[in-house]
Amino acid sequence: MSMTAFVFPGQGSQRVGMGRALVERRPAFLASHYRVADEVLGMELTKLCWEGPAEDLRAMPVTQPAVFLTSVVALEVLRTYGVEPDAVAGHSLGEFAAMVAAGVLDWRDGLRLVRLRGELMESVNRTVPGSMGAVIGLTLTEVEDLCARAAAATGGVVEIANQNDHRQIVVSGHRNAVTRLLELAEQAGARRALTLEVGGAAHCSLLSGIEAEFGRALAALPLRDPVIPVFSAVTAAPVRTAREAAECLRRQFTARVLWADTAEALAKAGVDRFVEAGPGKTLSTLCGRLCPDARSYRTSDADHLDRTLAAFSVPDALKAEPA
Repeated sequence: MSMTAFVFPGQGSQRVGMGRALVERRPAFLASHYRVADEVLGMELTKLCWEGPAEDLRAMPVTQPAVFLTSVVALEVLRTYGVEPDAVAGHSLGEFAAMVAAGVLDWRDGLRLVRLRGELMESVNRTVPGSMGAVIGLTLTEVEDLCARAAAATGGVVEIANQNDHRQIVVSGHRNAVTRLLELAEQAGARRALTLEVGGAAHCSLLSGIEAEFGRALAALPLRDPVIPVFSAVTAAPVRTAREAAECLRRQFTARVLWADTAEALAKAGVDRFVEAGPGKTLSTLCGRLCPDARSYRTSDADHLDRTLAAFSVPDALKAEPA
């Protein structure tokens, strides 16, 4: 039997205009989600998502709720067409939308959490300026060795942040240490080594000081046990209880994103269709490479949404029907 996983993207997938195609298809979500989000956060998040400017959209306290909201609306739009996941997972920030899909977290509470998450991460970056970089073409072991060399040479922190696939590794830490790591990676023969435009460090020990405050915010919420399998990219394994879910979300600040292992665990569990619910194409592309026997779909624009719905046998008449 075919199994479908919805996968939810993280920071870096944002773009001006994201989510507009979803609301054009299902206008009711403008009032039920976008206007509610504006009110909950006390900011014009809808306008920032659809009109920008891009520079404002890159600020972590804006980016994180914007991507989260777009992903939640993509989830709900798919559900209006009868497309449901058998399992879910999210990349870093995307794990919050996955928890909503699995029934762990109310989406309004999730919206407040990711805004706080962005504010806390931005506060760290103001105090200790950090950055992130991607290394393509070297193995995890090779990049780990280069991190040790860069840290020794600069006296700074540079650590593995994401293992997106087996030869696409993201690093995070002090700016000078990340810069040195990328130089060493180029010298070691990396196909590409580049700085990422994400506004600061993530998934490294520089953020350890904000875990406790975020943990208290999580503890104050009524989280529930998952009603469908939700695989955490912190552990690359299913989350069984609300308590485990909270622990995974708290640990994200300093834990690696084990995306390659998570996608492969989903495939091993029987998933043969991945739907990227939210902006961008990063996860559908990665899942296509990591799990070549599976099919990958997107919801990032009207054309890709139509292709996804067609793959799930949604009739054309229903696709065009407004909510």
